[in-house]
Amino acid sequence: MSNEKSNSYYFPLVTLTTLFFMWGFITCLNDILIPYLKDVFELTHFQSNLVQLAFFLAYFIVSLLYFIVSALFGDPIMKIGYKNTIVLGLVISAIACFLFFLEASSESPAFSQFLLALFLLGSGFTFLQIAANPLVAVLGTPETSSSRLNLSQAFNSLGTTLAPIIGGYFIFEYFDAGTQGATEVQIPYLFLTSVLLILAGVIFMADIPNVQPGVDAEVGNIKAGALKYPHLVFGMFAIFCYVGAEVAIGSNLVGYMGGSHGIAKETASQLLSFYWGGAMIGRFMGALSMSQLPTFRKRILMVLVAVVTFLLIIVITYEKLSASIDYRGYLYYLGFLVLNYFMFILAKSKPSKTLGIFAIVNICLIVAMLLFNKEFSLWCILSVGLFNSIMFSNVFTLAIDGLGKYTSQGSSLLVMMILGGAVLPPLQGMVADHFGVQMAFFIPMICYAYLVWYGFIGCNIRKDKSC
Repeated sequence: MSNEKSNSYYFPLVTLTTLFFMWGFITCLNDILIPYLKDVFELTHFQSNLVQLAFFLAYFIVSLLYFIVSALFGDPIMKIGYKNTIVLGLVISAIACFLFFLEASSESPAFSQFLLALFLLGSGFTFLQIAANPLVAVLGTPETSSSRLNLSQAFNSLGTTLAPIIGGYFIFEYFDAGTQGATEVQIPYLFLTSVLLILAGVIFMADIPNVQPGVDAEVGNIKAGALKYPHLVFGMFAIFCYVGAEVAIGSNLVGYMGGSHGIAKETASQLLSFYWGGAMIGRFMGALSMSQLPTFRKRILMVLVAVVTFLLIIVITYEKLSASIDYRGYLYYLGFLVLNYFMFILAKSKPSKTLGIFAIVNICLIVAMLLFNKEFSLWCILSVGLFNSIMFSNVFTLAIDGLGKYTSQGSSLLVMMILGGAVLPPLQGMVADHFGVQMAFFIPMICYAYLVWYGFIGCNIRKDKSC
């Protein structure tokens, strides 16, 4: 690819990266909403995790409908374009955030209405996922698609890192009226409505090319062709397991920290930044690791990025955590960060191998959390985020590789399996209600076992070239 063409993609990639940041920020606010709404409506662990069920169920339903339409009538994205699909998703998401504001303003807010708004929010994000992920993957050379998607996902993780801090502060403190009501979410979600509408306008006006993933990417006659690629089908289950595990852990961390460590919700919401921030660190490192930079420069930059982003998390959480967190916790996390760096080197920049190795490490971290007590176990589970980092990007790019004209359809199938974020958190909540929050973490451990298989074996079972 010529430098001129690569430079023409620069602004669209920057614009899309901003989009990734915003939907990461809003998605992670669900982790704050769960303990908040649990108290407001006096819910069980299972009931409070219905927040994630409503949100991620929308991914499944909307993606399924998209797949059916594409099979019967042709791929909608090829008809209306990537940009218009993204704008549509942003407008739907803005409407959903405004519904939060309206419901919180009512005299008798209902939990079911919040769930309805979350379903609509998830529907808007589904269109963003279907369009934005493959668009980032094809805006450049195929060899660096994982690197680009990891970079965009890193800014998504920056949003998830800041959301617990900013969202926790505004919901639990700044707008906390001291009463058992839902008014604390009014202004934050009204602000998000405005930001999403502004972003929709910016993207609508932006010059984003409607790049197609294959030269024969015709509008019609694709039927259900994506399903004939086994590495895509196995990748669908890998997305289910990854998203389910990541969301289930994030959704139950506040409850775990309160029940097993006696940590207050306000402090726990700050500690969530290490879990989601770990994904940010790992994705920035992954973008470099899987780039085409010279090896020595690549590794130096990975160290610098890891140090800077680690210090960023320390700085933004220090004021709230300095009085309650022992310095040894930071040392534990730093040790796992060093481990993360060496696992990247061990994987030799191969997306499939990196996925398998990182899944093995996460299994070990959860086992360590179950076996050990006190502070070390806490930092084991928080460090899972470091190794979650590259999983979505790597699975996604491995699964759509070689699909050609079926890429958008394959993308909708992968996004459909974000359903894991709807199914596994309530399941983990149910287990937590009966056996305790800590023991319920064996649910995501099973998911990581499948990701080990997909990374080392499943992605290689394909019709043409291997990964």
